Amino acid sequence: MKLWNALLIALSTYTRVPVPRADWTQENRRYALCFFPLAGIIIAAAEFAWWRLWWGRWYLLFAAGCTLIPLVITGGIHMDGLMDTADALASNGSREKKLEILKDSRCGAFAVMACAGYLLLSFALWAECREDLLFILPAFPASRALSALAAVNLRPAREDGMLRSFTDEGGRKAVTVASLLWLTLCLLLWAALAAGCGKAAVLIVPALVLAAALPVYRRLAYRDFGGVTGDLAGAFLQLTEMALLAAFVVLEAMV
Repeated sequence: MKLWNALLIALSTYTRVPVPRADWTQENRRYALCFFPLAGIIIAAAEFAWWRLWWGRWYLLFAAGCTLIPLVITGGIHMDGLMDTADALASNGSREKKLEILKDSRCGAFAVMACAGYLLLSFALWAECREDLLFILPAFPASRALSALAAVNLRPAREDGMLRSFTDEGGRKAVTVASLLWLTLCLLLWAALAAGCGKAAVLIVPALVLAAALPVYRRLAYRDFGGVTGDLAGAFLQLTEMALLAAFVVLEAMV
């Protein structure tokens, strides 16, 4: 029951998929991030279904759907983190000021620009992705597994907040092991796809992106905020997804 409740908590927090009511105890919450990549699998399945229903000549409609599907399924929880992070970084204030801005529910001009820019770039990349969509789909669970791994192993910027309630010491080992297993499964899937099409870069490219993302995130989070927060985790997830999507679009054009 503990793991079942943790799964329900993960889905109810990180998606808008209707699930049964869970028992929100600290014991259950500490394992919720083990199931975080399941939200990515749901997104990947929806993207695949949209791809199968898509009329080949309607590239812009296809791209619009692919851009909006993650927002619809997640309710924009991670985009909110990206927007708050953009406002905080653009303030050029002290570390304390930036953390204060992250907690502010109001939306600033830089947040709006970051959201619009992200969606525009995502739309443009999806519009260029007309083949080999299967290569991109593992990016959704992989980015969430990497975000969970970072959440429990990097220093928190503060002792309160939503992320802190999901990352106590008791669940760190379990979330770390689960996240590494999820990442391994995603890499194995990419390896199978690479073998199937004879393109080794299909495995090498995501492996390099994921390997580079975590140390860059750690350095920037520690430098500007003193650690990680829920908003930073959301921004990290969004940017990792974008990096993987861009990498595969460039790969498709070159290979």
